[in-house]
Amino acid sequence: MNLYDDDESFRPNNSIGYLIRRIHVMGAQLIEPIFAREGITGTQWSSLAMILLTEANTCVALARDMGYDKGAMTRVVDQLEERGLLRRARDEGDRRQINLTLTDEGRAIALRCKRQVQLCWNAALADWDREELDRLIGGLQRLKTTFETAVNEGGCA
Repeated sequence: MNLYDDDESFRPNNSIGYLIRRIHVMGAQLIEPIFAREGITGTQWSSLAMILLTEANTCVALARDMGYDKGAMTRVVDQLEERGLLRRARDEGDRRQINLTLTDEGRAIALRCKRQVQLCWNAALADWDREELDRLIGGLQRLKTTFETAVNEGGCA
């Protein structure tokens, strides 16, 4: 089955890309005040959270996982390091690699923001039942895997 068979079937309100982008923008608007109270940006929190909650512990890994170019990611890491929220250290096994670790303050901010984001999402999604949320998350995880495979295989062209 094809999702988009003709020009009429491809409209913003049923376009996967448009819907994901709009949801992302509106979600950021909902949670940005949480970060502002901590004196950081959403991008800075995402970086702290990625270091805290995933295995992304280098600028390269953060840039890849967050969809930033390496230069922009380096500037974000520079800002976080200047604020004392993370540290850079050479990897013992590979001196070319610079690992990122959160400071105690960086960890505390990341966790406070994480808890507030959880409360915000729970409030915004209060009229969704658990089964709906599980299906949505499962579908988005499957879509992510599908797109990763397509990108790794050279895209659609």
